[in-house]
Amino acid sequence: MGERKVQWHPGFAAALNLELREYRADLQYEKEYNLNTKPLSIDLLVIKKKENVRIDNDVGKIFRGHNILEYKSPDDSLDIDTFYKVSGYACLYKSYGKTRDEIKADDVTVSMVRERRPTGLFRYFEEHGGYSLSNPYPGIYYVEGNVLFSTQIIVTGELEAEDHIWLKALSTRMRPQDMRRLFEYAVRLGGKYDRELVDSVLEVSIRANEAAAEALLEEGEEMSGALLELVEPLIQKRERDAWNNGKDQGLSRGITQGITQGITQGIHGSVCILRDMGLDDREIKRRIMGQYHLSEKTAEEYLTENKL
Repeated sequence: MGERKVQWHPGFAAALNLELREYRADLQYEKEYNLNTKPLSIDLLVIKKKENVRIDNDVGKIFRGHNILEYKSPDDSLDIDTFYKVSGYACLYKSYGKTRDEIKADDVTVSMVRERRPTGLFRYFEEHGGYSLSNPYPGIYYVEGNVLFSTQIIVTGELEAEDHIWLKALSTRMRPQDMRRLFEYAVRLGGKYDRELVDSVLEVSIRANEAAAEALLEEGEEMSGALLELVEPLIQKRERDAWNNGKDQGLSRGITQGITQGITQGIHGSVCILRDMGLDDREIKRRIMGQYHLSEKTAEEYLTENKL
């Protein structure tokens, strides 16, 4: 599971949609916005808000008609160059209206989202004139001064846990109790669309926090029926993904070895690779019996030899 790259941006779009679900009828989400030219087809999230709609959620209080959001994963930096790059994307977005000045500058906002506080960027603001930084709500920082649009930086690690459970799930630092609380919130939501959004967030959170997820899953007998019903499909999907991700490499590498070095070595290669993937001996035996047309006895012999 951990070898596959975490797909942060779909999880972010889903988390934000859940954060603002009570305003869903008044918001339009455009993911991976294409700024007219293929090289600028990027992972921006654009949220359009209906006029005269007020959002009380801390994250969306700044929102106006056109809202540009850039999510930075825990491994990505948010420095002054990134700050200006995202501001530049917002400029391009404003300039691509169908008519002259169709999108008004004062109707555009920019939000940059990251788990940890960008201390280097904040230091730059302090050391260079023309910037003003305020912190009206936990985890929400407004940048004023040398900016073309209303701009905020959202530090998800500093958001209030109870009010922003979905955005805080986009973390690599979750504990088992954090994961449990996330699951408990998840089971409260019904409806196909919300379930799909929840699954997207959980997929990211579980993949990015394997140890916490494993610790929680080991408590299976203590989980409520609703939690087990929620977690079971995720476990099945995780196992299916692990097999699908590894079988082509594992079996094809084993078969290639069988052709070039002899069938016996090929089978040994398959067994080693499948063990590295974490499959138990029973599953490995079933796989090699089917792939190489082995008897159960012969398959067991290969498994025993690979343990010596």
